Amino acid sequence: MKITHVALRTLELPLVAPFTTSFSTQTHRRVIVLELHAEVDGVEVIGWGECGALPEPVYNEEYNAGVLDVTTTYLLPMLAEAQRKAPLTAESIAHHLERIVGNRMAKAAVEMAVLDAQLRAAGTSFADYLGVTKDRVPSGVSIGIQNSVPQLLETVQGYLDEGYVRIKLKIKPGWDIDPVRAVREAHPDIPLQVDANAAYTLVDANHLAKLDAYDVLLIEQPLAEDDMRQHAELAKRMRTPMCLDESVVSAPKAADAIAMGAAQIINIKPSRVGGYLEARRIHDIASAHGIAVWCGGMLETGIGRAANAALAGMPGFTLPGDISASDRFYAEDITDPFVIEDGYLAIPREPGLARVPDAGRLEAATVGTLHVDL
Repeated sequence: MKITHVALRTLELPLVAPFTTSFSTQTHRRVIVLELHAEVDGVEVIGWGECGALPEPVYNEEYNAGVLDVTTTYLLPMLAEAQRKAPLTAESIAHHLERIVGNRMAKAAVEMAVLDAQLRAAGTSFADYLGVTKDRVPSGVSIGIQNSVPQLLETVQGYLDEGYVRIKLKIKPGWDIDPVRAVREAHPDIPLQVDANAAYTLVDANHLAKLDAYDVLLIEQPLAEDDMRQHAELAKRMRTPMCLDESVVSAPKAADAIAMGAAQIINIKPSRVGGYLEARRIHDIASAHGIAVWCGGMLETGIGRAANAALAGMPGFTLPGDISASDRFYAEDITDPFVIEDGYLAIPREPGLARVPDAGRLEAATVGTLHVDL
């Protein structure tokens, strides 16, 4: 493959409702989408990639402006130099870009677009590339911090009525035990988990242990992303299984977390870990150690949602992921929408990794474009 041109589009998409976590409230999703033009055996093909970074570095160190800068200044020029020596493949992208430290979300978006183009040229679906045999995956929903417990209960009931099979509650200090208790009392049997987005410290261990009374599937990333040792200590003090998100940025970090006892479960977000190929490696390591994984989300458009659905079809993904329907976040997605049927989302089987955006909706959502010729 030879990349000829990349358009980096910045999109602005309104959310159907504000989404509040321990670190921010989003009313719009500002997302970078890559439109990658390449030649494969003399035929032009277009691949699509989506970056999980937010406008500000509050989830991790990456943010939209930085992604645009590192991609145009370093990543794409490095690939231009590499393809002068040999054709590119998706499997070689991480190697070509390894000299750049970090910036995993930016790298993931580039690799995703290259892999999408590669699979389209081969007429192969991402599910087939991964060896996925399932045709659908269970759909869970992530519910942001609400203004009151009654509002939370109403929101939870609404998503259960829509067919979601698992509820995840965002929590933070001051919004944790009471809302979890209320949801569990209202719904004794639903699969329920909580996500703190690193909002607590080990000092809060006794308080967090109160969650053990409510049959929670897992507590996700309660402590700082760079402190696996304290997560391992907290895991000893709670019956609720410890799940890591922000701490696991690569396959080696996943192996460390498992060895230290810091993670009984891992949330795999492809954008956070550097791409879908690294996500597959984390899945394989976890499966080899008997550790459950599930697929998290970054409020993806249909581009990323399609790829996540296929990834979640791999055998180690034994817990429902945050792979919700398009209308969970967007009144109108930029692709054909994903919908829930009996609590499940269908895994795409068309060639490629991503679902192709509608040209009109894509253009309407675009607020800026950078063009790079290679």
